[in-house]
Amino acid sequence: MKSIQYAVESDMAGLTGLFVTGTDTGVGKTWVAAALTRLLVQRGLLVRPRKPVESGCAPGEDGLLPQDAVALWEAAGSTESLQQVCAYPLRAAFSPERAAALEGRTLNLDQLVTACQSGIGADDFLLVEGAGGLLSPLAAGTTNADLAAALRLPVLVVAADRLGVINHTLLTVEVLQHRALPLVGVVLNQAGPMTDLLMDNVADVAHWLDCPVERVPHRPGHQAPAWTAIGPFLHGLANRLAATHATPKANSNANCAAHE
Repeated sequence: MKSIQYAVESDMAGLTGLFVTGTDTGVGKTWVAAALTRLLVQRGLLVRPRKPVESGCAPGEDGLLPQDAVALWEAAGSTESLQQVCAYPLRAAFSPERAAALEGRTLNLDQLVTACQSGIGADDFLLVEGAGGLLSPLAAGTTNADLAAALRLPVLVVAADRLGVINHTLLTVEVLQHRALPLVGVVLNQAGPMTDLLMDNVADVAHWLDCPVERVPHRPGHQAPAWTAIGPFLHGLANRLAATHATPKANSNANCAAHE
């Protein structure tokens, strides 16, 4: 079986942040990103969350309210303004590129990079959440993958733990491999109760990826669970991220690999 090398574990050493993406919209990446933010803060990191552009924002007292950014902001206990966390809230619930166009605006990659890096200190942990799936358009000619590459951040993939997730996850990983973006792991989020106890997507995805695959099990009564409900299942991932933050890069041959 041939191994396609797409990420090197040593790339995690000395990482200055994380880019959280999904295989699709509505897979729970905001809650996972917020839970990780809170767990990293508990481990002594100064986490600067960023969701540079968010569409589908409802009107609030002070303008459009980016609810995903609010979740990150609250989880970090941030003293920054909400505008610093989300520089470009948009009204229409479409891709940010289309939502901006409907408002007569054109966003570009440089603007999103600046929004993410503004106010970030040398010892800060930059946690960026994208919008939609990895190849969803964020701005003119710009996808989530483009932003992650421009920021030079390793990527965490969040997917819905349901039938079809193996294909969706491996397709996302293929894009990461093609762009040489390091993958730190995969989180499978159970949005609903499992209907087939024989299905084990964690084992099946892990069979194809030599990287940690975590499961966040379904929480009865939590259709849209708060990040506090997810946190207990992500301690291992948070420990790994905290341990590698600001650690000198080591010479390591350990690889995250996808097999074919």
